[in-house]
Amino acid sequence: MIDLGISKMALIGAVALIVIGPEKLPRVARTVGTLLGKAQRYVADVKQEVNRSMELDEFKKMKESVEGAARDVESSIRTGTSDFEKSWANETTADSLSADVQPGFEVFPEYRHPKKKWRLKRGATPQWFKARSGVRTKAQSGAARVARFRPQPSRKT
Repeated sequence: MIDLGISKMALIGAVALIVIGPEKLPRVARTVGTLLGKAQRYVADVKQEVNRSMELDEFKKMKESVEGAARDVESSIRTGTSDFEKSWANETTADSLSADVQPGFEVFPEYRHPKKKWRLKRGATPQWFKARSGVRTKAQSGAARVARFRPQPSRKT
């Protein structure tokens, strides 16, 4: 671009002072400054627009490559599932032909009561949590509980 040094800028300023005059020079300098600012903003906007369009092209290419990879994976999964279904169908027909399997008979697991280890689970709860949540940890009869919480008679002498 234009190579402006301090000496050249001083020469331009001196010529402008002589040609324009000292009264109009500040107004002209402000106008030139605003015009240069607008030009710089315009150049920056053009650069941003070019960068956005380049990024958009890159994103489109990336999107196409990802979609192609997804299609490849989907087709491989479909061929794999069809192969699996064919082998499964062959195995089930072979199993139905064998004499060991009775049709309509299913084997269920043994029933287990869900609270089989309730004592162990209760014992695993920490004492601080029981105290905070209000769980009684010691058994106490009703009479003992009444005696414990009965208000004591006040002693007046």
